[in-house]
Amino acid sequence: MSAVTLRRLTLGRLNLYLGVFLIGVLVLAALLSFVWLPYDPQAMNFAAQLSAPTAAHPLGTDHFGRDLLARVLLGARSALYVGFTAVGIALTVGSLLGALAGYLGGFIDEVIMRLVDVAYAFPAILMALLLAAVFQPGTLTAMSAIGIATVPIFARIVRASVLTIKEREFVEAGRALGMGSGRILLRHVMPNALGPLIVQASLSLAVAVLAEAALSFLGLGTPPDVPSWGNMLRESQSFMAMSPWPALVPGLAIVWTVLGFSLLGDAMRDLWDPRG
Repeated sequence: MSAVTLRRLTLGRLNLYLGVFLIGVLVLAALLSFVWLPYDPQAMNFAAQLSAPTAAHPLGTDHFGRDLLARVLLGARSALYVGFTAVGIALTVGSLLGALAGYLGGFIDEVIMRLVDVAYAFPAILMALLLAAVFQPGTLTAMSAIGIATVPIFARIVRASVLTIKEREFVEAGRALGMGSGRILLRHVMPNALGPLIVQASLSLAVAVLAEAALSFLGLGTPPDVPSWGNMLRESQSFMAMSPWPALVPGLAIVWTVLGFSLLGDAMRDLWDPRG
């Protein structure tokens, strides 16, 4: 094993441990919000408006005197819910389209990939604007927009993997034994394409969390009455000169989450293919 490969593996393990730690803390925070919150996240206390961190309010308060710790914990739940749902949509639809395009080829491949190219031209924010014009802004709109905008990435990854895998000997053996295309895809082709999918899912979760915060900041995501990191940032922008904490707390939470998923994805990519 070369020195460069060894360094990549070592760095990959460090990234893996750090990514698991960051995401582990985030998941624990989201789970904690179901059973314990220091205050009612909607309870207003005008005597403690824009307070800096204190023993009573460890992360400070916002312009309504609402506890930032309680709100950021609920924001973690919202971020994970939207992120995992959006990536789940993209992973399911993208894998199906990519598998069909790569395995069947020909005219079906051309039609599917041209549709994927069209979807790729619409970023999540533009897709959310289109969906909001037809339906209405909200969590479902945000999840759908992020999911649809991410479908092309998974479709291309799966198609590239399937094009390589379907020519291997064990697939040819399955055909020779009379296996149907669906059985070959599910039992032999797709399990061998899981590696790149898992890596991309982790990286896409970082993008989904960031996109959800951006959409909520613009009023196209989580409803204003539901604590989310994007909503907290939008509400705090008029009061930053008086207190940085209402913006700093959700901002750092977003950085923490995006960094965690990015490190996890990079680590899995390095460990999966140390030559890459």
